[in-house]
Amino acid sequence: MLNLLVAPSSSSSRQARQWLIDHGIEFKERNLARRPLNADEIKKLLRLTENGTMDLISTRCNAYHKLKVDIDDLTVSQLVDLMVKNQDLIRRPMMYNDEQLQVGFSEDDIRSFLPREVRRENLKALMNNQVGAQV
Repeated sequence: MLNLLVAPSSSSSRQARQWLIDHGIEFKERNLARRPLNADEIKKLLRLTENGTMDLISTRCNAYHKLKVDIDDLTVSQLVDLMVKNQDLIRRPMMYNDEQLQVGFSEDDIRSFLPREVRRENLKALMNNQVGAQV
């Protein structure tokens, strides 16, 4: 099952939700303002990242600048504790399942959550359109 972590005021969160609905993808939505992540959930997300904490932390948010902490100096446990206490640090939207994680909304990247057979059909249709355009 696909999970969607959102911030209600985020236009990217609304775009991600609408894209999933438009493409018939089932998902569980979670508003982090109402239901914050716990330490185990943050650790699970960290395991799915490609670049570690920098994939999850929003360095442009006010909460990050107010901390005046060098994140690179923190242990993983300290960082997880910091994220539990300061949920505004967590980038949103975030979509994940047991195998992959996408942070932010990118229409190209979100397609990886489409079922394989749908992606195959889309590719076939695209290839047929290109061949037809060349004739």
